[in-house]
Amino acid sequence: MFVSAQKEKATIYHPDADAKAEVNEAIKKATAENKHVLLMLGGNWCRWCIMFDKFQHANASVDSALQANYIFQHVNYSKENKNLDLLAQLEFPQRFGYPVFIVLNQKGERIHTQNSAYLEEGEGYSAKKVIEFLDQWSAKALKTENYK
Repeated sequence: MFVSAQKEKATIYHPDADAKAEVNEAIKKATAENKHVLLMLGGNWCRWCIMFDKFQHANASVDSALQANYIFQHVNYSKENKNLDLLAQLEFPQRFGYPVFIVLNQKGERIHTQNSAYLEEGEGYSAKKVIEFLDQWSAKALKTENYK
């Protein structure tokens, strides 16, 4: 007897979402909470995107660093919706592959684009590298008074 295990389709990205409106809402929330916005560009088709989502939720220190310093927002890129107008505004982050992380300040300005390959270790992500990235680009880390 042959039993086929049906793969559950990932739904962390929503092709039908209005990405510009979601990013604008994230910026408002980041301003109110004195945080930066962290966008994760990718799609439900992206194995490394799904891996990062699982990694983030399974690793308390990574999830904590993310929640403490950022308003996190997925931005879809798929055949159904490439969000090309938003990506042009963000200076074409897709050139780094998927997922790619984009840090926006509280004015909505792109201050960093992170190639996720630099956060990998072996066949997954490195908690140390991810936390270092999150700490280095947080609103707190970029305050001028920290460096006087």
